[in-house]
Amino acid sequence: MKVFKFGGASVKDAAAVRNVSGILSLFEGQKLTVIVSAMGKTTNKLEEIVDASQKRDRKIYMAHVDDLYAFHMHIMGELFPEKHFAVYNKVEEIFERLRERFNEPFPDNYSFEYDQIVSLGEVLSSHIVAAFLFEQGHSVAWADARKLIRTNHQYQEGNVDWKKTEELIQTRFLPEFERTDIQLTQGFLGHTDEGFTTTLGREGSDYTAGIFAYCTNAESVTIWKDVPGMLNADPKWFDNTIKLESISFKEAIELAYYGASVIHPKTIKPLQNKGIPLYVKSFIDPKADGTVIQSSGEKDHLVPSFIFKMDQVLFSFTTKDFSFIVEENLSDIFDRLARVNAKINLMQNSALDFSILLDRNKVNIQQIVDLFSDTYAVKYNEGLELVTIRHYDQETLDRVTENKDILLQQKSRQTARLIMKDRG
Repeated sequence: MKVFKFGGASVKDAAAVRNVSGILSLFEGQKLTVIVSAMGKTTNKLEEIVDASQKRDRKIYMAHVDDLYAFHMHIMGELFPEKHFAVYNKVEEIFERLRERFNEPFPDNYSFEYDQIVSLGEVLSSHIVAAFLFEQGHSVAWADARKLIRTNHQYQEGNVDWKKTEELIQTRFLPEFERTDIQLTQGFLGHTDEGFTTTLGREGSDYTAGIFAYCTNAESVTIWKDVPGMLNADPKWFDNTIKLESISFKEAIELAYYGASVIHPKTIKPLQNKGIPLYVKSFIDPKADGTVIQSSGEKDHLVPSFIFKMDQVLFSFTTKDFSFIVEENLSDIFDRLARVNAKINLMQNSALDFSILLDRNKVNIQQIVDLFSDTYAVKYNEGLELVTIRHYDQETLDRVTENKDILLQQKSRQTARLIMKDRG
């Protein structure tokens, strides 16, 4: 059995859904678990609906719901020539419940309500895609991830109960393959032991693919994207990118840790544990090879990989009495940063200074300054970029640092990290 995951871009409109059907036709007669994300930008719209509900703004809430309804009905109108299909009733029912939900008090737990509403994007897309595949003659059944993946009660970032999830998938999901070739389910979703819906974190559909693969001992996982595979850099920041033909699980985890966005970081670990290869392939050119992520690291060093983080801010903390930065100071600094949920991209200390790099759009600079000003002298530098190079050489370093001033750099045998700004 193979696991396929199709993201929002691959089911964004009627033509994209038809393309999914065409890809699945290439695997006719094979057992497939197909995981789909919400269509297009549906998740963003549902987040706006949650915010309108919290603010008790009925007008904005209903306007967003109507927009989302029209978007899905337009796609269905192009996929299904007549409205007698049962999927219309299912979609109408989901939207009716969503409209009625505004009449209920907004709960104290924002994250709980977020998961109950935002999860509907995947539910809608999976019903529509499954119905279309059925009409196209595929042997397909719809499966509900909200009854298969068990999590704790950490809404918006559910932690998987692996033992219970494996039991549910093997007893409720796998037997259905005796009656069908394709089971289509939702990415991103899980449930608590009481049956409340949870989500696995933004971009968690890749993780769902890893969960199903692990629990079914799948042959492989394929993530279908609008790129030919994993590239060695983001084309937005880097010219002449190269497709990585094959990398190891370890390398993929390293790249994800440093900020590469192709694969969700949590996806790799369950696959690595069972040696299940992960393919990243193009839904535009489905017969092309793509990239394979597997156990061997034999080819990891062949092509340098570049990860760019733009719009960074570098903070430096110095004790006011000019005493050394010691473990007690570091503990204090980390504790303060945790209070404001600051995520560190890079850190470095000297005898008297401790420096951290943060995403500018995720931090309030004045809040950081005020937070530390009682004990530390705080300096900061904005408008920076962080470049991480895996398997660097002098040529690659020269290339990325041309016309740049380097404020800070760290090097290990395989990884170079540089904080830079434009010269001039």
